[in-house]
Amino acid sequence: MGAAADQLSRVFSALADPTRRDMVARLTLADATVNELAEPYDVSLQAVSKHLRVLEDAGLVSRRRDAQRRPVHLEAEVFDLMTKWIERYRRQAEERYRRLDDLLRTLSDDIEPMPPGQPPPPKGAPS
Repeated sequence: MGAAADQLSRVFSALADPTRRDMVARLTLADATVNELAEPYDVSLQAVSKHLRVLEDAGLVSRRRDAQRRPVHLEAEVFDLMTKWIERYRRQAEERYRRLDDLLRTLSDDIEPMPPGQPPPPKGAPS
């Protein structure tokens, strides 16, 4: 497994927890201290610090010293890695659906429509 895939696994794993997803969502608005991030949760500061460590290990957040504060900062570039991965598979799925649509269009050209209200012929009956 390559470094990007390994980081992607850590990112998705970190975001699997709803508390960490909420912290990431809040950090999109502004940097925050551990105390500020802990406010809405009924957990200890130690538990919040553990969540932040997981986010930090995944590369989603960083901490820096700003005078007496140590704000937590969202590292938005990590979302580019996730977006590229998701986009690749989205394009592949869309291509598969496009081919299926093309096939269904060619099949529907070969089938005569049934008059409204007429039941389909029994299985095995000649058409």
